[in-house]
Amino acid sequence: MSDLRITEAFLYMDYLCFRALCCKGPPPARPEYDLVCIGLSGSGKTSLLSKLCSESPENVVSTTGADNIRKYWSRYYQGSQGVIFVLDSASSEDDLETARNELHSALQHPQLCTLPFLILANHQDKPAARSVQEIKKYFELEPLARGKRWILQPCSLDDMDALKDSFSQLINLLEEKDHEAMRM
Repeated sequence: MSDLRITEAFLYMDYLCFRALCCKGPPPARPEYDLVCIGLSGSGKTSLLSKLCSESPENVVSTTGADNIRKYWSRYYQGSQGVIFVLDSASSEDDLETARNELHSALQHPQLCTLPFLILANHQDKPAARSVQEIKKYFELEPLARGKRWILQPCSLDDMDALKDSFSQLINLLEEKDHEAMRM
């Protein structure tokens, strides 16, 4: 979770630089959010977060036994304010089906079902990558996530601007939720 705080700090630093150049006065305080990042082994979770934090993804080692860890994901859900689900858009049909089932479980989990989701269709730079439209249809996101706040975005390590934009969209969803809570 510290990687995500670093990422948000990075986005916030861009915002501070913009405000310093264009505006007068201190920028408003920005809240911190606790996010959980989940996805199958090899989907690119650690590589994407490392690259966002300006670390070299070449030094990333896949989590050993990651498939066995999946059953413990729910232990990290408590206190989360948003979810990042990373999937390998170029994976095999079997892995894509497993990712679909895991995403469906997460979207319906009692601790996550009201939270905003950022779904990253990673590895878009690979020839076998499925488009966002194909993923949306295959994962049945429209009917399953109706009434929920979610974003499905393509991404790869080669396009950090798109990835930063995806995180900005997630932050906007989180801020909308904060504003809704304040109105109540």
